[in-house]
Amino acid sequence: MVKMVNRTKKLLLKTAAVIIENKEYLTELDAAIGDGDHGINLARGFKKLKEKLEKENFEGRDELFKLTAMTLISNVGGASGPLYGTAFLNISKVISDNKLDLDDLVEIAEESIAGIQKRGKAEAGEKTMLDTIIPAAESLKHSRANKVDLETALNNCLEKAAEGMKSTIEMQATKGRASYLGERSIGHQDPGATSSYLMIKTFIKSYLN
Repeated sequence: MVKMVNRTKKLLLKTAAVIIENKEYLTELDAAIGDGDHGINLARGFKKLKEKLEKENFEGRDELFKLTAMTLISNVGGASGPLYGTAFLNISKVISDNKLDLDDLVEIAEESIAGIQKRGKAEAGEKTMLDTIIPAAESLKHSRANKVDLETALNNCLEKAAEGMKSTIEMQATKGRASYLGERSIGHQDPGATSSYLMIKTFIKSYLN
């Protein structure tokens, strides 16, 4: 169990580093269709998370995800803090300390989506983070149904997440600040879909390595 907790802690630290590293990129995407602060806000929250993770010891993976949730909710402005925070909080309720198989990943993905939808009242196709996360989740479920091995399932999941992120370019936003632009929001990649992809990519690459 200790090994799994330490591995998850390293994963969250890596995720924080990736978000902080991509702060300007995410902010640039948001400047085109939103408030221009997505990267700044997320980086602030993950920097705070990094500080807390480095200072504290944890007995279970549920504690790690709950801390992540509470830190993002408290420190990330705008909608992304509560949305990601609720997703991580839901994960904390179902994460196991001794295994992580395809069934677990499907449950984690579904709980994340349920939390985001409950908080944000969004669906697929509305140019949000869900346009990355839902295809990723559907890919995991498809792999499970077809008894695909875990490594292949994760690679397929990452591919679908990337496709979902890119699909937002041609979408018209109907949620958040971007929805005010109407058709002018078409032609821009959604920053929330992008930060979700960066997190999913980090999770999968870290797991496979």
